[in-house]
Amino acid sequence: MVIIRRELKFCPECGSTNIYWASGLPQLWSIWECRDCGYRGTLIIEDSGLAMKIREKYLKERHNKYG
Repeated sequence: MVIIRRELKFCPECGSTNIYWASGLPQLWSIWECRDCGYRGTLIIEDSGLAMKIREKYLKERHNKYG
């Protein structure tokens, strides 16, 4: 039996795991894109503890902004 371990990636803006390589031109191959908040950039978070804090802050700010 082969076990494949997938490292989770998190968005640095909202802490979501809904983040993927940006599609399109080859120049974008090193760019990540978050499908939750629209973040596009090269920075990615792999620390789940930090991502949880980012997510909590993002959701709190969004709730305060949109009520």
